[in-house]
Amino acid sequence: MQTLAADYLPILIFLGVAVGLGLVLVLAAAILAVSNPDPEKVSAYECGFNAFDDARMKFDVRFYLVSILFIIFDLEVAFLFPWAVAFKDVGTVGFWSMMIFLGVLTVGFAYEWKKGALEWE
Repeated sequence: MQTLAADYLPILIFLGVAVGLGLVLVLAAAILAVSNPDPEKVSAYECGFNAFDDARMKFDVRFYLVSILFIIFDLEVAFLFPWAVAFKDVGTVGFWSMMIFLGVLTVGFAYEWKKGALEWE
């Protein structure tokens, strides 16, 4: 039982530091932040439109394109991190598979850029 507690001690210390730091930062923000509520600041606002407009109004497609672009690069990081950790073990097939994956993402990004999906007016 003694070795089990010793094995998990670094994890418990890490969790304690993380929770402590989180509490310190939240409390510091609550105490030190300037609170100047304004009706315009506290009004509901989402995705470039007021929240209380007609629900059937047209929605700009650029918001969807930006969100899709974010999801693509978020997934890229989700695949790249474990690949990089196990890079020694993946071999040549794993390396070229990831290069093809990155190539497809690069082509998609270039296409979206060329079509002007990233231009914001």
